[in-house]
Amino acid sequence: MTSAPAIGFEYRPSRWLPRLLWAVALLAVLAIALSGLHAALKALLAVLTVAAVFRAVRRWSSSPVTAAGWSAEGGWSLRLADHSDAPASLASFRVLGACILMRLRAPALGEQVLLLAPDNSDADIRRRLCMRLATVQAGEAVPRI
Repeated sequence: MTSAPAIGFEYRPSRWLPRLLWAVALLAVLAIALSGLHAALKALLAVLTVAAVFRAVRRWSSSPVTAAGWSAEGGWSLRLADHSDAPASLASFRVLGACILMRLRAPALGEQVLLLAPDNSDADIRRRLCMRLATVQAGEAVPRI
């Protein structure tokens, strides 16, 4: 059996996720406003909702990862914004339609979550990555996030 080829790709955070988060936050604030809660509690919950989404979007947009690579031997490497490389391991993944969500653990960075969606990655890269992720053994990574 031939070994799987290496896969490398440039990475930038998807623009879809922040837009989706803000849309869900808008619906949550609307639900809070239409609820029967006291006005002060409504205001507090709305502010907390917006603050939580703002924090999540800010954290998502400030990813230090600019590229990632999966070697033929199975090791991951992350290229960082300061042009250094960090070894990583695949902690878990999930394929959601045309999107791939991966959680990588790098000793120097901790946990990094990469979302490969149609707006930030090539369809061929996602297809090859899906095929290779399908061959991951049970002990190598949990196929869920």
